[in-house]
Amino acid sequence: MPLVAELLILIPILLLSLSIHEFAHGKMADILGDPTPKMTGRLTLNPMAHLSLLGTLVLLTTRRFGWAKPVQINPRYFKDKRKGMMLVSIAGPLSNILMAFLLAILFRFTGDYLIQFLNPNIVVTFFMVGVSLNVGLALFNLLPVPPLDGSKILMGILPPSMDNIIYNLEAYGPFILMLLVFTGGLGRVLGVPLIVIRNLIFSIVGII
Repeated sequence: MPLVAELLILIPILLLSLSIHEFAHGKMADILGDPTPKMTGRLTLNPMAHLSLLGTLVLLTTRRFGWAKPVQINPRYFKDKRKGMMLVSIAGPLSNILMAFLLAILFRFTGDYLIQFLNPNIVVTFFMVGVSLNVGLALFNLLPVPPLDGSKILMGILPPSMDNIIYNLEAYGPFILMLLVFTGGLGRVLGVPLIVIRNLIFSIVGII
């Protein structure tokens, strides 16, 4: 499929997937008592409220990995700050895994019908890219590199005495991520897990 056509398919999925990811962060914080996401207009699926220019460009380039503008969270509202931040952080990647399942289910039960009216390549590409993109977003954000969700999840698991290890990485996190993206290291680290999880999802819903 030509690159332009693939991008036209990718962009709507990209906007929806990033918006769901950030909305999930904000909604979990809201459930835990933090009004900040709502006050800053982040409890919405409007992609314009969530887009990060750099993260979107990386996602369009890799077609698998990227990020959105982080939702502002105030952990002082949580009864347990460490547990609260961990739950908020898990919510984003989990929402993308659930989105991947939903797209696979839709493909399983509507794919043959849609192919009757649309170009088969467009239908297959839409769902395949959608599932892969959401699995990729989940895996990418689970990396234990600041400021990604994985670093905050790790802080919730490790004893407080080890917090400084994560804090000291914050200044270098973005450079580590960019290095992984533009040297191809990200694909080597996450490529196999992405394929395994994607195929597992397809197997569970009965596609393969």
